[in-house]
Amino acid sequence: MITLLLHLLRLLPFFCGGHQQLALENLALRQQLAVYKRRLPRPKLRATDRLFWVGLAKVWTGWRQSLVIVTPDTVLRWQRRRFREHWTQLSGRPPAGRPPVATIKTLVRSMAAANPLWGAPRIHGELLKLGIDVAERTVPRLLQKRRSPPSQTWRTFLTNHVRDLVSVDFFTVPTARRRVLFVFVVLAHDRRRVLHFNVTGHPTAAWTTQQIVEAFPDDSAPSYLLRDRDSVYGHVFRQRLKGRAVGEVLTAPHSPWQNPFAERLIGSIPARVSESRRRPWRTAPAPYPGSLLRVLPRSAHSPVARKGCAPRPAN
Repeated sequence: MITLLLHLLRLLPFFCGGHQQLALENLALRQQLAVYKRRLPRPKLRATDRLFWVGLAKVWTGWRQSLVIVTPDTVLRWQRRRFREHWTQLSGRPPAGRPPVATIKTLVRSMAAANPLWGAPRIHGELLKLGIDVAERTVPRLLQKRRSPPSQTWRTFLTNHVRDLVSVDFFTVPTARRRVLFVFVVLAHDRRRVLHFNVTGHPTAAWTTQQIVEAFPDDSAPSYLLRDRDSVYGHVFRQRLKGRAVGEVLTAPHSPWQNPFAERLIGSIPARVSESRRRPWRTAPAPYPGSLLRVLPRSAHSPVARKGCAPRPAN
């Protein structure tokens, strides 16, 4: 290496004098001559020799003509191997590595036992502070499963309380005058009976609360009422149910299948209307279509509903 630097210093005037090609060719030949002068049966190339030719190939286009000791493909192979080793070293894992999974599992469980209120995100953060790089999804798998008491499924709850459970829901009816009417239905689960229904153009929490009062007069309120999470069941509605000792059972968001009986009734009403021999809803001149009385059973027709759905001339 020192000899190469000395040759470079000797050729410095040629570089400055505008004879760069001559200086580079001279430097290449001198380097190969230095390799041949080594006292070995077969001269071996060192890492410095390879780096010299890789660097020379980048700055001099005519390096192939002066190369004698090896073929040009060999120099290109050295360059590609050096490139692979460089990026392998950068993308490789740190030599220390993380502790074995068994050690991390013991540490996670000891943290959870000492801090019962800590969840998986908190334990994951503590592991990162200790320098243990694990994924957040790994921590819940390492935690010991907590055995909770068995609870009944949604279907079991509906079956066990079928005699004490009613469900409520809204559905819409378009009219010939391009209005949308909202129909409120109260359905008993034991015999799939429609206990009450009414129609309005603008449902509010107060109006919905009044329908519950009319559907269950005196002490006929059920034990449970199944409904969705619509905002129309406001504070007034919930307070009235609480005052009558009715437990609210809410369905999960965007889960109409959890209120199956009411959804099945609502889905079957258009089919019943299409089978009716009388005129359909779209030809009803009244804003409150009287065909609802023909679709729902007669036992469900409360006085208020019959009065509201009776045909009357349009304004």
